[in-house]
Amino acid sequence: MLGRTLLALAALTTALVIPSAPPDADAAVLATTSLTNASDGRTLSLRTGDQISIRLRPVRSNGEKWTWNTPVASSADVLTRTEGREAPDGGATADIRVDGAGQSDITAQRTCTATRPQHRCRHATFQWRVTVNAH
Repeated sequence: MLGRTLLALAALTTALVIPSAPPDADAAVLATTSLTNASDGRTLSLRTGDQISIRLRPVRSNGEKWTWNTPVASSADVLTRTEGREAPDGGATADIRVDGAGQSDITAQRTCTATRPQHRCRHATFQWRVTVNAH
């Protein structure tokens, strides 16, 4: 009888345990997606609360240096850029939060600069684009 009483008491105590620590403030972030130069053309399906971390690196080749502008979102109702900058080396970064349901593109322009005398870039600018479907 005493054994069953103690067992029942232990089960009741376990069921009533309340976490002692409040949820972490970052718990609202569901997931973080990292994007790079190679992410161009992707389509993502993300949830409200997710984060997007973009790190675009400059490219040097054949007398050319390709540099980036800061990535931007096409719909402020869906995506909010919380940070963004262009680096002195020609790279660019952005942190974006998914704030609402809908679709938004994230774009950045890659611009060519000749680094060798008498060299001309075949193309002056390319657009990098990622489409986000948020739900």
